[in-house]
Amino acid sequence: MTSPTATKNIDLLLGVPVKLTVELGKAELLIRDVLKLSQGSVVELDRLAGGPVDLLVNERLVARGEIIAIDDNFGIRVSEILSPAIPT
Repeated sequence: MTSPTATKNIDLLLGVPVKLTVELGKAELLIRDVLKLSQGSVVELDRLAGGPVDLLVNERLVARGEIIAIDDNFGIRVSEILSPAIPT
């Protein structure tokens, strides 16, 4: 059972904003190649099309999922929650 103090402390954290990032993949380019990019350029990522994407909270990987389309917007369907790494 949680104490009223613990519940109050958790309630304080629930209103804290965090940065949520969905990462499709990464690419490493030379500056000369970045400068050559123009509208319509294709940058190859290190992931397969249709593969899982990473969900990061404050730059920490917390889950994986798949991109879905909802009307004219994109979203992510979470398929795996990763267990938190304990810092050493």
